[in-house]
Amino acid sequence: MIRRNIRVLVIDDSAIVRRVLTDVLSAEPDIEVVGTAPDPYVARDKILSLKPDVLTLDLEMPRMDGISFLKRLMRYYPLPVIVISSIAPAGCAVAMEALRLGALEVLAKPGGPYSVEELSSVLAATVRAAASARLQRPTAKYAAVAPVPALESGGGSDRSVILIGASTGGVDAIREVLTRMRADSPPVLVVQHMPPVFSAALAERLNRVCAMNVAEARPGDEVRRGRVLIAPGGKHMQIIRADGQARVALNEDPQENYHRPSIDVLFRSGAKHFGKHAVGVLLTGMGADGARGMLDIRKAGGATIAQNEETCVIYGMPAEAVRLGAAEAVLPLREIAGGIVGAVRRMSSEPVSA
Repeated sequence: MIRRNIRVLVIDDSAIVRRVLTDVLSAEPDIEVVGTAPDPYVARDKILSLKPDVLTLDLEMPRMDGISFLKRLMRYYPLPVIVISSIAPAGCAVAMEALRLGALEVLAKPGGPYSVEELSSVLAATVRAAASARLQRPTAKYAAVAPVPALESGGGSDRSVILIGASTGGVDAIREVLTRMRADSPPVLVVQHMPPVFSAALAERLNRVCAMNVAEARPGDEVRRGRVLIAPGGKHMQIIRADGQARVALNEDPQENYHRPSIDVLFRSGAKHFGKHAVGVLLTGMGADGARGMLDIRKAGGATIAQNEETCVIYGMPAEAVRLGAAEAVLPLREIAGGIVGAVRRMSSEPVSA
């Protein structure tokens, strides 16, 4: 059986960007750019006539902005959408809103942190993942949710750490988990694959809706109860020990699994420094990043949880963790926060790792 190429419609008001994206995608044997559009009105007609599988979407366009278009699209004609946006800090909050409305991924326009060459592999892989994605309904305006039961104060919960990794579709999944965590929960470190600057916007948005304090990680930040640290885009994040205290270190070492930050880098450091008091959580995303690091956590005696296929936008990274035997538990997204609390309670009577 011959597989049909993935059909892509490129929507951007810049003729140069339309040409660059068309050239990048047309070089792939399994991807076909069936059309381009300079604004949402032209795009609307081309969607109906060309029936693309995936859209790339700019957010700043004439006649109708990308957010307004995305709202209408997801309501009346939902399709997988990859946002390709400016890296300007003012645009980051808008990009986060696009993810909330159902966009699968946010990438930086050529000329930003991605070179055209780097964008080639990232964009093609993202288009392939988007073509097979399970579209989610847009979430409400981050309404409050019931938190999971409280952990006992003191005891082993004070020496635990929660490590979360996610990629495509992960922004909303991370929100779902963190908004169910109580303010005095054990420390949480998060790697979400996204470009620089966008990670700061993600931390700011999560901080507004979570009981825990959420911030983009900085070198030397203390890993402590009640705090969530988000890995900055473009930098690996790992745990180190300094003067007996767990702290964060950041670096720009080569990519792992085509990513920086890499989930594997974080998970390995958690396995090394927290051992059986580490909880590794792998959420939706394409590829295999995090699976081997999760296996390290499990071998060290820690707890590991993978999101199940039915609730993943992309069942890539969790599937690889399951295949490797790294996932101790496989749970629906809404049960993961409870699974984390249960794991921390079980390890609370264990002696401190050497």
